[in-house]
Amino acid sequence: MDFDDSARLDTSQVRDRRGMRSRGGSRGIAVGGGGLGIVGLLIVLLINGLGGGEGQGVTDGSGVDSGGLEDCDTGADADTQQDCRIVAVVNSVQDYWTQAFADSGNTYREATTTLFTDQVNTGCGAASSAVGPFYCPPDEMVYLDLGFFAELQSRFGATGGPFAEAYVIGHEYGHHVQNLLGTTDDVGGDQQGEDSAAVRLELQADCYAGAWAAYAADTDQSILSELTEADIRAGLDAAAAIGDDRIQEQSTGRVNPDTWTHGSSEQRQRWLLTGYESGDPGACDTFSGDI
Repeated sequence: MDFDDSARLDTSQVRDRRGMRSRGGSRGIAVGGGGLGIVGLLIVLLINGLGGGEGQGVTDGSGVDSGGLEDCDTGADADTQQDCRIVAVVNSVQDYWTQAFADSGNTYREATTTLFTDQVNTGCGAASSAVGPFYCPPDEMVYLDLGFFAELQSRFGATGGPFAEAYVIGHEYGHHVQNLLGTTDDVGGDQQGEDSAAVRLELQADCYAGAWAAYAADTDQSILSELTEADIRAGLDAAAAIGDDRIQEQSTGRVNPDTWTHGSSEQRQRWLLTGYESGDPGACDTFSGDI
């Protein structure tokens, strides 16, 4: 996975809050995250699962940028620096959805990604990095502690790599798209079980990440200069590593589909691949028929 060295990066789409602190935050509901540090636990009530909104000494979701992205100017920087690569991926994902929405006669509203360290205050409340990357609908932001990607390898056994990181970001922006389209609201209380709306929402976000990957692979229109089949395999490996069945087997030695919130490893890989092979978000209807 390489970027066009001459492509200009738009750092305004990413806020760097690493190392900053604040007084606390509001409370709400977040999409994508979980107490085990996995990507995309459907809905987390931050008031309970993350310790509530009266956090002390947590990283702020507001305030002044720390300036850590000042060296992220071009695709060449994205090829050599992880945080610049995150900027480049966010730019690419949002370019894709801007185009996809326009093609359907709609207007895409950009979501900012906030990089943080340890803890962060959001429109959904105070969250720790233990929840993994997540999307907060009330403030329409994606939150990411870059340390998660090392955990993805060390704790969950993924091979990792740049496109594994890109898959995670594409998945979280899939939740933003669901929020814009009103899909998230359809989940209601159906938040658990192998055929639940929660699982269907997560698998659709995986599929949306795949649809973006197809766009990114077309280097004539994206800011990437190369996306290989090895990159796609790394993304599929990451999707498998965070399947509900894989995590349950590793943590308890048992698999209980009645408690699933994300889908199995096979399902997550299959829907990611569905999005990639079709290149069409319309192929990501996980809410109709079998999954």
